Amino acid sequence: MLAAAFVAASATAAPRILVVTTTMGYRHSSIETAEKTIAELGRSSGLYEVDFASVAPPKDPGANATEAQQAAHRTEQTAYAEKIRAVLAAKMNPQALKGYDGVVFASTTGELPLPDRDAFIRWVRDGGAFVGIHSASDTLHDYPPYREMLGGEFDVHHEQVVIEAINVDPSHPANRLLRATWSLQGKKEEIYLFRNYLRPSLHELLVLDRHPNTGAPGHFGISWCREFGMGRVFYTSLGHNEHLWQMPEFRQHILGGIGWALKLAARQPARGPTP
Repeated sequence: MLAAAFVAASATAAPRILVVTTTMGYRHSSIETAEKTIAELGRSSGLYEVDFASVAPPKDPGANATEAQQAAHRTEQTAYAEKIRAVLAAKMNPQALKGYDGVVFASTTGELPLPDRDAFIRWVRDGGAFVGIHSASDTLHDYPPYREMLGGEFDVHHEQVVIEAINVDPSHPANRLLRATWSLQGKKEEIYLFRNYLRPSLHELLVLDRHPNTGAPGHFGISWCREFGMGRVFYTSLGHNEHLWQMPEFRQHILGGIGWALKLAARQPARGPTP
């Protein structure tokens, strides 16, 4: 088991991570599956304990809703935004962050109302672990320090496709159970294309050597990691579909990435300059 590679490196109490799944934009239907999976991986491996910053959105009244139902939904949406603000203020303020070893943005979207964005970036730089999953790169577009920390920013995606992801670093904990190429069991996935992709400062883990939709030759990042000051950042753009979260390879990809970001695995630092 991959978890065994981390246990020897962690002789102290299990680290505590905050899993953030709040959304100010599009909300993925796989978020609830992601929450359950990340918590389950922590319990089964014993590598980390989980707390959540999560707010369930109000139910969409549907296209046939009456004017009264639509008005009620608008009121619920306003309350929903306030709940997001409150939970992030409580769990991501500078003092609260001291109680966590890592933060995971799992399919977050939009301009999250973090209580102190600069303090959060400093927290990572000062030694915190940050893990971004899927649309974590479609988050905080209006805050450059975040995308600079992450190393890439969502630009666009097209129709879902079957891919052959190239395993650039088979020795990395996130990739150790993956073959030289990974087809995601032949299942389709939503593949992101990025702008502001800081390739020279990243340690790439999974890439494509051709455009996912047109097949034109090129270089397209899928997953990467980096040292960030004294902290570590791991990102994977995969995770749109629920079926991916059921795959043992993807679950170990996530577990390995979290373990690496938490510095539970003994390995050389990721290549690339430290900001």
